Amino acid sequence: MGFFDIFILGVIQGIAEFLPISSSAHLIIFRDLFGIARNMPKNLDLTFDIALHLGTLLAILVFFYKDFLNMIIKGFTKGVKDKDGKILWYLVVATIPAAIVGVLFEDVIENFVRTNYFLIAAALIVMGIIIYIVDKNCKQLKKIDNITLKESFLIGCSQVFALIPGFSRSGTTIAAARGLKVDRTSAAKFSFFLSAPVVAGAVCLELIKKETWVLIGSNLSIFLLGITVSFITGLICIKYLLKYLKKHDFKVFMWYRIILAVIVIIVALIK
Repeated sequence: MGFFDIFILGVIQGIAEFLPISSSAHLIIFRDLFGIARNMPKNLDLTFDIALHLGTLLAILVFFYKDFLNMIIKGFTKGVKDKDGKILWYLVVATIPAAIVGVLFEDVIENFVRTNYFLIAAALIVMGIIIYIVDKNCKQLKKIDNITLKESFLIGCSQVFALIPGFSRSGTTIAAARGLKVDRTSAAKFSFFLSAPVVAGAVCLELIKKETWVLIGSNLSIFLLGITVSFITGLICIKYLLKYLKKHDFKVFMWYRIILAVIVIIVALIK
């Protein structure tokens, strides 16, 4: 397994984690169907994916460090009476649905969903169409400060679908927020904020396993390269996606998802 393959997977994660195109689906597709790092040992691939997510988690924390710092300080000193403090506790509430479902159905997702390429392709198509239609038909009336507790919970519930590769964490949460008439930029920011505790939880659950540290210790250079590349790529992607959404809709992402899904179906049938 070469460093070039690891570099490519890091770039894919850094881009696909924040664009509404599903990073988990892309890692599976490019590794299993397109042969990028195909010879990665089976017991290493999921742990390595978590490491790549750690890189994008660090990108979120660094890019929005002022926002997170304000939320934490205001959240514990002023609570929901302050706009930043309110967002912190709303994020906590929104994280609960995906956290519960992720823990309960981890084995099902790992053993069945991640290897079902036709299901992944279907999820890519369905979510691509949904996010475009919802965005096209909903006005941009609310900023992130105006999101209510109920709306936060609903957005968090939508994140459950993102446990299926192809739906996309950012895609489902942005679509849900847009359906609640949150403007595109605010929807994307709330989606990024919401991904932080979920990814952090997944990373922590992986790190408490003894075998994870064994894998990291014997493949340290691979993990460090993957985390670094996904971190740098993620920072760049966040910056330009927020700029892009100020003037553009999600049509390009819909067509990309559909085209990729068709390619996945064709390659899966040939293989």
